[in-house]
Amino acid sequence: MQHTAHHFVPDTAGFAQPEGNASLLAIQPGMSVADFGAGSGAYIWPIARTLANSGHLFAIDVQQDLLRRIHNEAQKRGITNLKILWADLEKPKGSKIAKESLDVVLISNLLFQVEDKNAVLAEAHRILKPSGKLAVIDWSDSFGGMGPHKNAVVTKQAGATLIQKNGFRIDFAFPAGAHHWGIVAYPMRI
Repeated sequence: MQHTAHHFVPDTAGFAQPEGNASLLAIQPGMSVADFGAGSGAYIWPIARTLANSGHLFAIDVQQDLLRRIHNEAQKRGITNLKILWADLEKPKGSKIAKESLDVVLISNLLFQVEDKNAVLAEAHRILKPSGKLAVIDWSDSFGGMGPHKNAVVTKQAGATLIQKNGFRIDFAFPAGAHHWGIVAYPMRI
């Protein structure tokens, strides 16, 4: 099987780069990965390709119509390791995933939308293995009609503070596109 190198391409259109950003997560076949707020599935497809129908991939969202679309597309693509979870991640144990069972949790373009950001990060912490990894990607600003309302923006600094406050140690930050920031962190256990 021939592998092609994935290059991180700067984002000129202003949107996050799912392919390049997903490659930074060092996901390996056999891992268990959750996409909190999977939305249209932008990150599901590159992660599914990497997992190659091994391990577990969870698409979690509160919008059932989006999950239905992801499910239908996954069937068309022959993805068999995807589990669709309709969940409110702001509720305790909202994902319904077992404690300390996942290798990677991705939270992309979700923090600006949720009221209880701490609850979402606490849920990620609960379900990550001690060796697991959290990746958070969000809008860096409001760009006049593109992205969140100015009052809803979670800056990189505010995101880093929230991540640390919820029991994570930041490993590194990365540019996640022209209008997005990204942070990778590890859960700390007491």
